[in-house]
Amino acid sequence: MQLHFKEYGKFGEVVIILHGLFGSLDNWHSISTALSTQYRVFALDQRNHGRSPHDTVMSYAAMAEDVRIFMDSHGIRRTSLIGHSMGGKTSMQLALTHPSRIQRLVVVDISPTAYDGLHALILDALMRLDLRTHSSRAELESALEPAIPDLAVRRFLLKNAVREPGGGFNWRMNLEAVHANYSSIQAALDGDRVYTGPTLFVKGELSNYIRPDSMQIIKRLFPAAVVETIPGADHWVHAESPELFLEHVRNFLAKPIDS
Repeated sequence: MQLHFKEYGKFGEVVIILHGLFGSLDNWHSISTALSTQYRVFALDQRNHGRSPHDTVMSYAAMAEDVRIFMDSHGIRRTSLIGHSMGGKTSMQLALTHPSRIQRLVVVDISPTAYDGLHALILDALMRLDLRTHSSRAELESALEPAIPDLAVRRFLLKNAVREPGGGFNWRMNLEAVHANYSSIQAALDGDRVYTGPTLFVKGELSNYIRPDSMQIIKRLFPAAVVETIPGADHWVHAESPELFLEHVRNFLAKPIDS
């Protein structure tokens, strides 16, 4: 599978960025632009998201393989990876499967453990929404409000809605595949391999995605891992506190590998 991507910058070490569930590379535009002054940045749409191809499979093994294929097709021998939420799990899986290909790993507000239906209400609401019967984004926002009262979340999700030439909207993402594979998306990572390279976990202070009981498995799979907490931030750390997030990431990427 050839993933859709956008390249920022032409010089420096390569950094690949992976978005989370229901997201796309567009969510990372400002971060990608900021990092491109020092790095050659590739922001990717994961399968069934954004403008990347659709497929019935959404395991982390398959999504990690998508990134490896992308690297091979672009002549990238090694890269630093930044992944948020679902993208963080994809990044961790690739680091565990092909550790020699990953220079540094940044995992944003997610752990390698299983999760229990954190997005189930959102997914059900999106599945019930008939995009074809609405003529404006305001109508779509109103239709989702009872199930998803947070306007910012509704607008984030509806970035996936694209207007059809004959009227109404359709999903750009493969919502059916996301729904069918939801248990795989929530599952823990496969295998007992270890990534010993430099690893940074960035946690939102108000988020419960990286729980205290996750730290034991994080340290087992990623023994060099350090955790930085962003004060006042929830799950979308990079959007809620971009300057502090960038500070942590830049400092981490700049450290010599043998330090």
